[in-house]
Amino acid sequence: MPNVTLTVDGTQVTVPKGTTVVEAAWKAGAFVPTLCHDPELSKPGACRICVVEVKGARNLVASCVTEAVEGMEVQTSTPAVIEARKTILELMLDNHPEDCLTCHQAGDCKLQDYAYFYNVKPGAFGGESHQYELEDDNLFIVRNMNKCILCGKCLRACEEKQGRAVIDFAYRGFKTKVTTALDQPLADSVCVSCGSCVAVCPTGALTEKAMLGKARKWEIEKIRTTCPFCGVGCNLDLNVKGGKILGATSNPASPTNGRDLCVKGRFGIDYVHSPKRLTKPLIKKNGAFVESSWDEALDLVATKLGEIKNKFGSDAIAALSSARCTNEDNYVMQKFVRAGIGTNNVDHCART
Repeated sequence: MPNVTLTVDGTQVTVPKGTTVVEAAWKAGAFVPTLCHDPELSKPGACRICVVEVKGARNLVASCVTEAVEGMEVQTSTPAVIEARKTILELMLDNHPEDCLTCHQAGDCKLQDYAYFYNVKPGAFGGESHQYELEDDNLFIVRNMNKCILCGKCLRACEEKQGRAVIDFAYRGFKTKVTTALDQPLADSVCVSCGSCVAVCPTGALTEKAMLGKARKWEIEKIRTTCPFCGVGCNLDLNVKGGKILGATSNPASPTNGRDLCVKGRFGIDYVHSPKRLTKPLIKKNGAFVESSWDEALDLVATKLGEIKNKFGSDAIAALSSARCTNEDNYVMQKFVRAGIGTNNVDHCART
């Protein structure tokens, strides 16, 4: 692929043809803020906060949708650029709730970060604020449309990444909002609660219900692990505070799945602290299940299998494995049955 060379804030940078100006600027080490941009999604050029000056252009250009060309000269922090970005932020903040002190997203909110960076405060235009009711009808996701900045990342993730198109823009002007078909509650839509919308939201408009109000963002320790629900091997980050798992979030650096997780992986980790969870083996004594040690339980299984094999033969025993296990666990299972017990009666729930 051919390359192009351009100048960003006086620094020459060479990038593959087709690279956008914002990507070239980042490669050159320049700071260009973005809200609607996402490398995995289409580029709508919606928020306009990424505007830059390009020599020869009549107006400021949105760098996330402008292709870098040979010899282009770009300035990312001129007075005109800074003024435009501050005005855009002021317009957003005038329609935004002023509850950063209590907002669950505080500390991990791009709108908040940029407002502090450019020293922008609400009230510059005296704009009207939305008064939408909090939407918590979904089992896993809380939607606060008062905090939505209409970047469109959630609906693009839903349509382009998941192929669902459950949500889209509705109404016009100030009344524009992201909603489901016929503006129905999320719980009544065809949403499968994968949470991809939550993963890309840059503000507090979308929140994981299980973690809402449980900890501030800077108090959470994120521990990378592998999702236990199937054999795909998706990575996720356990969100831990005080030694307790509050929930799970996806990580774009995950090699298997990126930010994509199913409803179980993203929202099903609460079983870890469930009082109904079995933490010790149970064996039946006198007609009732009682807790036992692993050694006692495994000895009992080995004894019973041995009795069946001696009395009825190896083919009287069969094993059914699960896609919820890792490939290694499934290999050990079939090896145990074939080599240890001496039968080929092995099946798997994903065989069909």
